[in-house]
Amino acid sequence: MKCFAVDDEPMVLSLLERTIREAAPACTVQAFGSALDALVAVDAGTHPDVAFLDIEMYDMTGLALAKALRERSPETKIVFVTGYAEYALEAFNVRARGYVLKPVTVEKIRAELEDVQEPARPPATVVRVQTFGHFEVFAHGEPVRFAHAKTKELLAYLIDRRGASVNTAEVCAVLWEDRPDGPSVRSYVRTLLSDLSNALQRVGADDVLVKRRNSFSVDCARVECDYFRFLEGDMAAVHAYRGEYLSQYSWAEMTLGNLERLR
Repeated sequence: MKCFAVDDEPMVLSLLERTIREAAPACTVQAFGSALDALVAVDAGTHPDVAFLDIEMYDMTGLALAKALRERSPETKIVFVTGYAEYALEAFNVRARGYVLKPVTVEKIRAELEDVQEPARPPATVVRVQTFGHFEVFAHGEPVRFAHAKTKELLAYLIDRRGASVNTAEVCAVLWEDRPDGPSVRSYVRTLLSDLSNALQRVGADDVLVKRRNSFSVDCARVECDYFRFLEGDMAAVHAYRGEYLSQYSWAEMTLGNLERLR
């Protein structure tokens, strides 16, 4: 295995390099005191299996470096090494495989190296949703547009249900809790479903929505989601959670309570 260690503080970089070598004696480690030096090495043909990156550096942030490395070396796994837990959400958004809080230890580095050697997730997901904080939906890195604002809330509810089937009556009761169920509301739900289906089809992700005769759901395997990864114990997602979940929707408070208990 080939590893990069990148940190602009010489003493910290030296410690990180030694720790990686101790955690994985067979690993080849190249240490860089600047982000630009690491990119020069990649441009020269060196493609690491794993890159351990500091986040706050003088010439380029570790987040920007991670994006640049992904463009040049897509197979490289990114692990952030930082003293700041508040960057975890940003780390998740650039799809880091790991997040180590300083001070680094052999145990922490070894755990990350063992994790990145596990089989990678299937790369078939087009849609990525963010549930921690405000709900956002992306496809190919760009926000997904809906004709109706309520369509986005409908998708948020289906994500919250984690693949469980729901029917029109349930959606009406949750999304319009202050309005009685009736033909006009049910008709609007059908309009929202059509809008959701069309929006997903436009971005090549029509298989995300699963429609049956009297119910519908999402195929969780087709969605990259911080909430799903949190429940799987993914440490980048665990660190990304800061006590907020689908914060624009009051019906999400029950799941928020469950997340707090799991925290």
